[in-house]
Amino acid sequence: MAKGNKETAARRKRIHASIRSTIMGTPSRPRLSVYRSNKYIYAQLIDDFDGHTLASASSLEDGVDGDDPTDESRKVGEILAERAKEKGIEKAVFDRSGYKYHGRIKALAEGAREGGLHL
Repeated sequence: MAKGNKETAARRKRIHASIRSTIMGTPSRPRLSVYRSNKYIYAQLIDDFDGHTLASASSLEDGVDGDDPTDESRKVGEILAERAKEKGIEKAVFDRSGYKYHGRIKALAEGAREGGLHL
């Protein structure tokens, strides 16, 4: 029997809390946090010490067009890596936010790596 949305969301939040208990973003190595909705994907570089977002990108922006959502996710990762380079950020800690590391999440991480960000 398939799980409902409430069970799936609760599972993801529980996993995300577990991940966040071990991952911490610093000014020199911020946390790359990902949020995935059914239509779009969002990514932020976060300094957890000051609680500031250093850079962000999403699939809603101009110039992010692809044949499928996976291509869009890869481009979002590349754009985020570009913005990180402009701010002098070379390394980041990847926070998958409880999502499985495949598909759009994996494509975003690979796009960020291709853009020059070390995860």
